[in-house]
Amino acid sequence: MKTALLNAGNLEIQDHPTPEPGPEQARIRISSAGVCHSDLHIVRGDWAGLPDTSPVGHEAIGVVTALGENADPSIQVGDRVILGLGGTGGGYWCGACEFCLGGEPRHCAQTQGVMGTFAEEFCTFAKGLVKIPDSIGDEEAPLACGGLTAYGAVKKLFKHGVQPGSTVAIVGAAGGLGHYAVQIAKAFGYVVVGVDVGEEKLKFVESLGADYAVSPEEAAGLVAGFDGGGVHASIAFTAKLVGFDLGIQLLRRSGLFVAVGLPATADGNLELNPFAFFFKDPTLIYSAVGNVQDMRELVELAGAGKVKSHIGRTGALSELPDVFDELEAGKYVGRAVITDLGG
Repeated sequence: MKTALLNAGNLEIQDHPTPEPGPEQARIRISSAGVCHSDLHIVRGDWAGLPDTSPVGHEAIGVVTALGENADPSIQVGDRVILGLGGTGGGYWCGACEFCLGGEPRHCAQTQGVMGTFAEEFCTFAKGLVKIPDSIGDEEAPLACGGLTAYGAVKKLFKHGVQPGSTVAIVGAAGGLGHYAVQIAKAFGYVVVGVDVGEEKLKFVESLGADYAVSPEEAAGLVAGFDGGGVHASIAFTAKLVGFDLGIQLLRRSGLFVAVGLPATADGNLELNPFAFFFKDPTLIYSAVGNVQDMRELVELAGAGKVKSHIGRTGALSELPDVFDELEAGKYVGRAVITDLGG
């Protein structure tokens, strides 16, 4: 079978034997695999501390072809499933520790990630799989990370007391994650301010249902006229620190800032002015992906037509290097999906 691997910093398409599922695992014949911005960071070596040799890809849709010993009985051969759970924590969790029981399995001491879905066949933890209906097409593979990450971030609003009807700024609203967040936040009843760069992207944000679509330069002036002088919450999906700064700037007093994007290590650290921090008194949190129950809920929304992936690029596995180059250059809006894993 064909699979994509990062080998000493070089992306290669190699031939490998078909894997056999281990205990508690299922083998999936991959129908489609989404291309995530984090895949690009890994391939480019942007994040310090990660290996330069590893499998690549962590969001996919496929069909179960084999089961290992003691695999979850709710998953059967022939089931059509979505897999990945954002890559972190989707490959195994113990299910009994305080983090697992609290709905945060990625913090489990035994957690394992999902990496390697740019392949014709892939084995993973059967409990991390979510069955999907026929109404969700193969092109929706990016829901497994981009969609789930956006869903988990919007759910944080409820956890921190930001109720439907409140104003929420989505920084990077036209991006691979942000475009999901606009749809999800609207489905939950929030007033959405979509922030992005360029007329084409802002028109796209409007088409998603955002109440406002503005450039970063216009955003502060717009929200200054809101009750309280800012938004109740902002979510930064951008991988640039300037987007983090903007998200915090747009908050009203005692607002909530949710960081989602993960800038390159070379961008440095997030800095806060202590006096501004004191004056605004914000709550600052990070949100990373979600859990298997979040994935089930997102599948329900997608199946009902309330959340949809915008696909700007499709291609075969052999085109993956070109897809990464185009993603880095911002040549398409929305997500890219590899639809031919054998090509």
